[in-house]
Amino acid sequence: MEFESLNSSSKQRPWHRRSRDYQPPLMDGIDGLLNENVSDVRFSAWTPIINKSSNQQLFQERTTLIFHWFDLWTDQQRKQFMDDLLLRCSHSQRKFARDWLIEVVPIKHMDFTSVLPRCLSLYIFSFLNPMELCKAVQVSWHWKFLAEQDCLWTDRCVRRGWFLPYTPSNREFGAWKTHYINCASSLDYLTPREAAEVYGTLNETVGETEEKKERLREHMIRKAIREKAAEFKRGSVKSRRAWLSNSWTAGSQASSVHGHQKPSGMGLTSSLVILGEKCRSQLSLQNKEDVVFPCKRSNMEQTSLTTSMRSHIKLSSFRTCTGPTCVNLVLISSRVPAYELLLAGARVSVEPLLYDHSTATLELLLIQAERLTQGRRVQSIGLITDGSTEEIHIIQGLTVSESTVLNPKVREFWEKISGWIIPQTEGGSMDIFLPLAASTSGANLVRKLASLTGLDIRVPSGICTGSYQLILSEWWGAGQFPPLTYFSEGPLLSWCWQAEWLEEALGGLREHMGPQLHRLSRETQGRMLGQFLCDRVNLPDTLFKSEVTAALTEALMALCVERPERPVEFLGRFLQRRSEGTAGMESDTVGQTKSTNKGVLSPLTELPQDIVSEADRRWAVVRELKWSESRYIQRLQSVRREYYTPLRAALDSNRALLSSANILMVFAPVLDILEVNSVFLRDLTERLEEWNPQQCVGDIFKKLCTKLWVYTNFFNNYPTILKTIDKCKEILPAFRSFLKRHDRTPNTFMLSLQELLLAPSARVEEYVTLLQALSVHSPPEHKEHGHLTSSLITMSSYRSFLRKLKRSVDSDVRMQETQRMIQSCPNLKEGDRYLITTQDVALLKCSNEDIISSLRMYEQVRDLGLFLFNDALVLSERHVSYQPYSHALRTSHTFLASVALHSLVLRDIADTKYVQNAFVLEGPKRQWICATEKEDNKLTWLSALKSAISAALKER
Repeated sequence: MEFESLNSSSKQRPWHRRSRDYQPPLMDGIDGLLNENVSDVRFSAWTPIINKSSNQQLFQERTTLIFHWFDLWTDQQRKQFMDDLLLRCSHSQRKFARDWLIEVVPIKHMDFTSVLPRCLSLYIFSFLNPMELCKAVQVSWHWKFLAEQDCLWTDRCVRRGWFLPYTPSNREFGAWKTHYINCASSLDYLTPREAAEVYGTLNETVGETEEKKERLREHMIRKAIREKAAEFKRGSVKSRRAWLSNSWTAGSQASSVHGHQKPSGMGLTSSLVILGEKCRSQLSLQNKEDVVFPCKRSNMEQTSLTTSMRSHIKLSSFRTCTGPTCVNLVLISSRVPAYELLLAGARVSVEPLLYDHSTATLELLLIQAERLTQGRRVQSIGLITDGSTEEIHIIQGLTVSESTVLNPKVREFWEKISGWIIPQTEGGSMDIFLPLAASTSGANLVRKLASLTGLDIRVPSGICTGSYQLILSEWWGAGQFPPLTYFSEGPLLSWCWQAEWLEEALGGLREHMGPQLHRLSRETQGRMLGQFLCDRVNLPDTLFKSEVTAALTEALMALCVERPERPVEFLGRFLQRRSEGTAGMESDTVGQTKSTNKGVLSPLTELPQDIVSEADRRWAVVRELKWSESRYIQRLQSVRREYYTPLRAALDSNRALLSSANILMVFAPVLDILEVNSVFLRDLTERLEEWNPQQCVGDIFKKLCTKLWVYTNFFNNYPTILKTIDKCKEILPAFRSFLKRHDRTPNTFMLSLQELLLAPSARVEEYVTLLQALSVHSPPEHKEHGHLTSSLITMSSYRSFLRKLKRSVDSDVRMQETQRMIQSCPNLKEGDRYLITTQDVALLKCSNEDIISSLRMYEQVRDLGLFLFNDALVLSERHVSYQPYSHALRTSHTFLASVALHSLVLRDIADTKYVQNAFVLEGPKRQWICATEKEDNKLTWLSALKSAISAALKER
């Protein structure tokens, strides 16, 4: 029955049909199976177990059948069959399959470090150079462990004279590799001969002949490095793109020469180390008696080595030069208002140097300028700093005038800086952005500087008034207009017109953005902010040149004063009368001069060609005096019209926004100044209407000088005025809304009340400049020369008084801010103490002071803040906290110690591989080892500290 069931099942399944060449199994095996006992059959009812021959034959036939089916299956079915089959196999069967597969399909790719003993793997790694070892570290963790073994790096360090300054512990890993990288990055390379001189002879003595060959070999290698560095520098000049920044930093990204891409992590120092190693490896293969640089063997080797070097050297390590001489150099003092806008407007061919006016010294300024020029000669040097018509304030505490220009330190400064400029015959010059030509003393100072330096000294005449428009007036000296040599016209005009109020805005911006941008350099901040302001302000170039714009300006100013009922008709009549030449009488009501084709002095144009005599120049100065005075009166009138009158009317109508006492405190001094200067403007206008070469204005100035007490009253109460305004804004919402409606409107010339109150101080400075210009262009025999001299002396002394008062107020404000900043600090405001500068440093600690200084290692303990006063140094512990979800940083200071300057000892620490920019402050009881983040910060701080210590010792 079993047989019948099998046959029946085979008939029911058509896929079981055999092929034509298939022979049926032997019947005797099946009959024998049917005759056997059922217990002799295992795992199958029809498989013969006892009869081995039948069993083998039946196995072969069924295997053939299964292979036939296997050939008919698809690839996916075959894989599924093998997977199911292997799952049914036992462990020994799977192991058999694995061995068979390894034998038939051998493994060709294998990690040799996992097969070879560790000693053989390290021997193989020993043939790799340092760069290849660093690449091998990135393969796997096992390769990293092998490639950082000390046995691979010790020999490389010792051969170059690099020895660990300490003994590594048993568990320390990769010490020699770290030491090799630190030494290579600083190019701290010692030849075997130099290493023997420092550490003693490690190997057998070298003969005299071999020592000469070794020295010659090292000489050729170093010569090759210098040649390749110079070649790369020439290539980088040719490949520099025109749109790159004109102030490159060490971290700037640039493409390499001839299309080779530079790796981001390789610098010039590391590239030169690699070049030296290649040269030494090639020299070692040469004959010892034939010492020839390998790059000169063939053009192929030279090209390969040059390409390899250029692919590793950073373009930013070199600065470009467009010819035999470098670009122009301009020195900008930090006392210049809104210097960020000047930095943004610097031309591509100009190297700007921003220096700290309060802490810099002449020696530090020369070092910074020399580092910027890198020993190259420049076409011209410009100096933009604080000063007057008679003196130059290059740094704090140093005034260059006619009497001090021959001081040894000052003379040495001018001689050194003029030595960097090409001769005058080739176009070399020096430009000083101060109106020295407006006074006799200033003109004598310019002549002495020209004689001292042998150059053409160019300075402005200073007959233009305004914020900083004096540099846009006529210039002494030959050549093109000097300001346009250094700066673009658009940013320069924006800076000249808006420097004063921009400085107020930038002061608050620096205070609030300082914590976020404290890690960026001051030049970078200036460029970013200046470019932003330049884009936003976007003053057109034709603003100061167009006659249409000048006419519209006069018409709008007249409209603001007259306030007609029909403003459009008024503008039409005004412009029509101006075009017909009759608008001059109308413009007198707003303080303008008679309408002529010249109109208002154009800032960028020089004096007209017909002004050639002293009388004509004197008339131009008087015209400028009258025009600037009318503009000054308009600002004071806007204070009375837009602020005082509405507030007084509200007080009289029992709807007071401010009390009567506060109104008098804020506006009474300004109204007194307006009354005095209105009389001065009226008298000046009458004289100008009847102008002739013999006309005088000195007596009017002398009359004004007798009423300077109104200005004194204003300046003495100026801090109280500002505090009153701020206090009322804080506690009176109605007054705050009132200021919001009236500030920065066309009626207030887009200025706020506090900004309008700056006009009197600026006007006193302008009076001095204009009086000096009148004195220069008024001959001694003129009848008003005596009045002008007397008025000039009075105004100059009054200006000195205002400057001292301003410095005193600024010093008090800084002292108050410092007192609030340092927690638990004793009273700082004692006697004549004032703050000089501050510096953030890191406090270091030396673990072992017994070893030599070059091998000492330091660890950072905490962050400190140093506050330098004129008589003491205050040290505070600095804490920096980070705000969540914000980039802002919060810095706080806690009082730590204070040291009198006369008992303070300053000691410098030379830079080593283990410490940079460090110095020691030694007091009577303890010492502090400090380090700054940048080298420039250290130089500036040490310069200011040395000067303060010297001054303190002299006072004792």
